[in-house]
Amino acid sequence: MKDLIHLFPPEALKIAMVLLLSSLIGIEREEHKSKASSYAFGGVRTFPLIGLIGYMTSFLTNLNPVGIGIGLIVVGAFLLISYLHKITISGEAGVTTEISGLVTYLLGPLVHGEHYWVATSIVVISALLLELKEGLENLTKKIESEEIVTFTKFLLVTFVILPVVPDQNLTPFNINPFKTWLVVVAVSAVSYGSYIVNKLFKGKGGALTTAILGGAYSSTATTIVLSRRSKEEIIPYYFSGSILLSSAIMYLRVFILVFVFNPTLSKKIVVPCFSLFIIGTVSGILFSRIKEGKDHKIERKYSPKNPLDITSAVVFALVFLIVLISTDIFVNLLGSSLIYLLATLLGFSDVDPFIMSMTQTAGKSFTLQVGARAIIIAASSNNILKGIYALIFGEKKTGVVSFGLLCLYALVGLVFLFFI
Repeated sequence: MKDLIHLFPPEALKIAMVLLLSSLIGIEREEHKSKASSYAFGGVRTFPLIGLIGYMTSFLTNLNPVGIGIGLIVVGAFLLISYLHKITISGEAGVTTEISGLVTYLLGPLVHGEHYWVATSIVVISALLLELKEGLENLTKKIESEEIVTFTKFLLVTFVILPVVPDQNLTPFNINPFKTWLVVVAVSAVSYGSYIVNKLFKGKGGALTTAILGGAYSSTATTIVLSRRSKEEIIPYYFSGSILLSSAIMYLRVFILVFVFNPTLSKKIVVPCFSLFIIGTVSGILFSRIKEGKDHKIERKYSPKNPLDITSAVVFALVFLIVLISTDIFVNLLGSSLIYLLATLLGFSDVDPFIMSMTQTAGKSFTLQVGARAIIIAASSNNILKGIYALIFGEKKTGVVSFGLLCLYALVGLVFLFFI
């Protein structure tokens, strides 16, 4: 094959590649042209010619940006004339074909500059965008404007704010602003992922689906939602099992977050987290299937709130910093033994800031074993809190059963402290 390739001049292979790539766009546009009811620019011959013009321009100017730019203007002028003619005939027209022509022209300089992967990728993406017109237009009708804003906020938190945050230790407590905001990004990403899945499954499944999807988002919020729902439909075992299932999902979420920020610490909690995940999942599903003389076909109503509110992100960052500093003070003044007391107390609130603070301090201020035990204690404490919420917000029997299950689940979690 190498000998065969050497028979041809290098430029011949580049010209062939330009022809091949531009022809793919040309074939797609030719199909569009055949379906058009009025005038349509270009097709299977025009687009390869535009690609060759781009290649010749870059070849003759030796990839001079000015020469390539002048060529782009000339080709763009012809495309503009075509577009104006199309508007004159039909009164209104899209500009997709003309933009495709500009893309095709730029393939020549890319191939001449030996950016083969870039050129091929652009053609593949362009062909998909052109071919999937109907599907993409239908998708835009299904996506609410609020979801676009939510995704924009995710990009803001992740790709705009994070890169400009200073990556250095500040203050006597060695607070790193970059790592602090990275924690916010990680927690937001996990929540946003479950938020997207929740939206995709909107209205599908019952309490068990809510438990699984909501548990990845926030097991505490899910417990409150399911508890309130239990007052509408009196099926105690079904809702209690679902609440237990959501807490089981929490352990999987905890492990993922710890693994991302402190892989060494995650090795200490891998057995407890996955064991408790399996125990809670199996028990929750079995418990929800206990016969209560009713059909469990329940419409899912739970829809989580946008997890990427900037105010909430800032509040989370502040809470994380407070917990991080408090942990450091506790260790320095009172010793690491009281970390377990702090874990128990903070488990009765939002457990994520404490767990994330453990990923930053375990192995530095105190041993990994202490940090791992503190995480399990905080999770068990949080399960008791959710049991209390079930008592407060749920139907009487559902609340009592859920409280008992979650307290027992918390005790099982504490048993695993002996294996860390």
